[in-house]
Amino acid sequence: MRVLVSAAVLAFVGQAALAQGAASPSGPTLSLAQAVALARQSNPTYLQTVTGRRTADAAVRSAYGAFLPTVSSSFGAGYQQAGSQVFQGLTFTGSSDAVTSHYSLGVSYSVNAATFMNPKLQNANRAATEANITGQAELLRANVTSAYLDALAAQANAALQDTLVITAQAQLDLAKAKMQVGQGTILDVNSAEVALGQAQIAALTAHNNAEVALVTLYQNIGAPEPPGVQLTTTFNTDLPAFALDSLLQLAHGRNPAIAALRASQRAAALGVKTAESRYTPTLSLSTGWGGNSYQYTNSDYLVNSAQAGALRSFAGCMTQDSIRTGVGLSAVGCPSPTLTPGEIDAIRSSNNVFPFKFTRSPLSVSATLSLPIFDGFNREQNVQQAIADKESAEYRLKAQELQTRTQVTQAYLNLQLAYKTIALRQQNADKAREEYQYAQERYRVGQATYLDVTTAHGSFVQAQVDRLNSIYDYQKAFAALESAVGRPLR
Repeated sequence: MRVLVSAAVLAFVGQAALAQGAASPSGPTLSLAQAVALARQSNPTYLQTVTGRRTADAAVRSAYGAFLPTVSSSFGAGYQQAGSQVFQGLTFTGSSDAVTSHYSLGVSYSVNAATFMNPKLQNANRAATEANITGQAELLRANVTSAYLDALAAQANAALQDTLVITAQAQLDLAKAKMQVGQGTILDVNSAEVALGQAQIAALTAHNNAEVALVTLYQNIGAPEPPGVQLTTTFNTDLPAFALDSLLQLAHGRNPAIAALRASQRAAALGVKTAESRYTPTLSLSTGWGGNSYQYTNSDYLVNSAQAGALRSFAGCMTQDSIRTGVGLSAVGCPSPTLTPGEIDAIRSSNNVFPFKFTRSPLSVSATLSLPIFDGFNREQNVQQAIADKESAEYRLKAQELQTRTQVTQAYLNLQLAYKTIALRQQNADKAREEYQYAQERYRVGQATYLDVTTAHGSFVQAQVDRLNSIYDYQKAFAALESAVGRPLR
C-alpha cells in the first residue's frame, strides 16, 4: 500500500515540475501580454522616457515657427509731478502734474540658413526620441518577461517542494511501520523525521521566494500587487526553427538600440550642417505701430495758459495798431483778449486723453542684412563640437552593432544548450525516480538499509529540482535571445 502511495506521489512530482502557474478562480489572473501592457501604462521609468516626446514635438513646432514673424506689444502709463527738469542742458518747467500712457505693436522677422536647417534637425531629433522610446519599451518588455518567468519558476519550485514534503512524510510513515513490525530502528525514524523537517523548511522558503518574485514582478510593472493574483501564460519547450544568420540579420535591422543610435547619428550629421550655417548672413525686417497720450491733471493749467497767450496776443495787436495809426495807417482790429466759454470747453476737452486717446506715432519700417565676421572663434568651436558629436554617434552605433551581434550569438548558443539540457535532466530525473522507487521497495522487504533509501531520495530530490530549473533556464534563455534581437520571437 505504501509503495502505491509513493508511486502516486512521484507521478504528482512529475506534473508539478511542469507547472506554469495555471489560473485559479480564487483571484485575478495575469498573462504575460497583460503584464507588458500594464507596465507600459504604469512603469514610472518608462513613462519618464515617454515624456521626452512632448519636448521633441515642441522643438519641431518651434523650428517651423521660426519662419513666422515675431509680434510683440506693450502698454504703459506714468505720472509726472510738476517742477523743473533738465534735458540736454535745457530746463523745462511744468506748472501742473501730468499723467501719460503709451502703446506699441512691433513686428519683426529674421531669417538665415540655420532657419531652414533647424526643422530638419529637430525632426531628426524627434525621430531619435521616438526610437529611444521604442528601445525603452522593448527593454521594459524584456524586464517584465524575465520577472514573469522568475515568478513562474518560483511558484513551480514551491509546488515541487510541497510534493517533496509529501514524499518525506510517506517515507517517515514507512520507517515507523517498519519499526512497529521489528524490521526498522528508531534511528531510521529519526532520520526520516529530519528529512521531513528539511523538506518542510525548503517548502516554506520556496513559497516565500514565490511571494517575493511576484512582488518583484509588479515592481517591474509599476503597480501594486493585487491579492491572490494567478499567472496564466504557458510556454513550450520546443526547439526554435530559426537559424543564427536570420536572427543576426533581424537584429541588425530591427533592434531598437541600434535603431535609436542610427537616428542619433542622422541627427548629429544634421547638427554639423546647422552649425556650419552660422557663417551665413542674416536678414532682419521690422516695423511697428505706436501712440501716446499726455494729460495734465489740472485742466485749468491749459486754460490759464491759453488765456495768458490771448492777452499777450491782444497786447501785441494793440501795440501794432497804435504804430499803424501813428503813421497814418488804418487799424487792423484786435480780437477779444478773453476766451469764450466754447474755447475753454474745447481746451479742457482736448486735455481729456488719458489713458486711451492716443496720438499715433509715425509708421516706421527697417531692413538689416548682417554678416558675421568674427565672434572669438565661437562658431568654429560649435562646428568642431558638432563634428565630434557626429563621430561619437558613429562609434556608438558601431559598438552597439558589435555588441548586439555578440549578444544574439551568445543567447542563441545558450538556448541550444538549454534545450539539450532539458532532455538530459529528464533522463536523470526518470532514472532517479526509478532508483528511489527500487530503494523503497527493497527497504520495505528488508533487502536494503535506510541509508540506501536516504541516498536515493537525495538523488531523486536533486534530479527533480535540476529538471525544473532546466525548464525555466530554457525559457529564460529564450527571453534573453528575444531581448538581444529586440523583438518577440514566439
